[in-house]
Amino acid sequence: MDVFGFFTFLLLAATVILISYGFDRLYAQILPLRTLYHAIRMPGIVLHELAHIIGCLITGAKIRNVVLFSRDGGSVTYAEPEIPLLGSVIISTAPLLLLPLFLVLLTWIFQSVINVPLGIVMPPPDGDLTFPVIITTVTNLFYNNLTVRFNGWFILYLYVCITIILSLGPSAQDFTNAAIGIALIAATCLLVIMSGFAPVINLLDRILAMLGYIFTVGIIFEVIVAVVSLPFLLIYGIKMGIKRFRQLRR
Repeated sequence: MDVFGFFTFLLLAATVILISYGFDRLYAQILPLRTLYHAIRMPGIVLHELAHIIGCLITGAKIRNVVLFSRDGGSVTYAEPEIPLLGSVIISTAPLLLLPLFLVLLTWIFQSVINVPLGIVMPPPDGDLTFPVIITTVTNLFYNNLTVRFNGWFILYLYVCITIILSLGPSAQDFTNAAIGIALIAATCLLVIMSGFAPVINLLDRILAMLGYIFTVGIIFEVIVAVVSLPFLLIYGIKMGIKRFRQLRR
C-alpha cells in the first residue's frame, strides 16, 4: 500500500457513493408519481436504517428513536457512541458497507436456498476485480436470465438491487456526523503509509483490501442497476435536452 493506492481506494469509495446519489436523483426526476418513487425506495430505506442500528449496537451507542420509513426517508437518533470519533464513522457508513454484503447474501439465497438459477458468480475477495471482470459478471447475469431463458424471479431480484442501490450512500446528516472522524482516519492512514513501518502498513493494506472488495461489489450491483436504468437515462437525457433547447430559444 502506497499513497497512490490509498487515494485510489478513496476514489473508489467516492465513486460508489456518487453513483448511488445519481441513481436516486434520476429515479426521483423521472418517475411520474412520487408515490411510485417512495414505493421503489422503501425497502432500501428500511435496510439503510437497520444498518445504522447495527452500527449503533457495534459501537455501544444508545438508540433514542428509530423511523424506518417516512415520506422524508428514515432516521436513527442515537447518543454518543462509546468509541469516540470512530464510532460515529462506523454508524454513519454502516449502510455503505453492509448493504453490498446484503446483496451478496441475497444472491446466495436466491441461487442456493430458493434454487433460482440466476447464473451469476460473485468474484471471490481474493480475485482480480477488474473492470472487464465486472462487465463480464453483469453481462452473464442478464444473458442467462433474459436470453437463455426468461426468469420471473429475476425481476424481483432486480427490484431489490435497485431499491438498495438507491439507498446505499450516506445521507447529508451521516456525513455531518462522521466528517471529523473520517478526516482523522484518513490523515492517520496517510501517516502510517508514509512512516514505512511494514507491520502496520501490512495490517492497513488488509483492512483497505477488505473494504475495497465491498466497494467493488457495490460497483457490480450499480452496473446492474445502470443496465436496468438505461431507458430512464435516455428519457432523462431527452427531457434535459428539450428543456435546454427551450431555454436557448428564449
